[in-house]
Amino acid sequence: MRNIENHSIILFDGVCNLCSSIVRFIIKRDTQKKFLFASLQSENGQQLLKKYGLPENDFNSFVLIKDDKCYQKSTAGIILLHNMGGYWKLFYAFKYIPEPVRDFFYDLVAKYRYRGFRQKDACMIPDKDLISRFL
Repeated sequence: MRNIENHSIILFDGVCNLCSSIVRFIIKRDTQKKFLFASLQSENGQQLLKKYGLPENDFNSFVLIKDDKCYQKSTAGIILLHNMGGYWKLFYAFKYIPEPVRDFFYDLVAKYRYRGFRQKDACMIPDKDLISRFL
């Protein structure tokens, strides 16, 4: 795996259209290129899941690795938005909602994401302009 110092890593479900749309949303707004990406299904994604003791066959979680700490689900999203800067920092206020409540809604969206947003036959493949942002 290449040098990932000074970057946060986002692991996402590579066949989920909603997840791929969120990745494109982040890339468009991440002008400082703080974030790198890998699908949960990729070799690098699997290595990182193993490194942090996470299930390697559960693709229902959004994972953020920042400063060698691993965050999942709603907490990952809140920290991600906070680190994007600007008015996205306002979403950090959701941190004060108890995690089980936040993750209940996260899990609800995750459970039905394929129904509402469909899924692809294969993982998202970045174009040549974005390839440097993916592990």
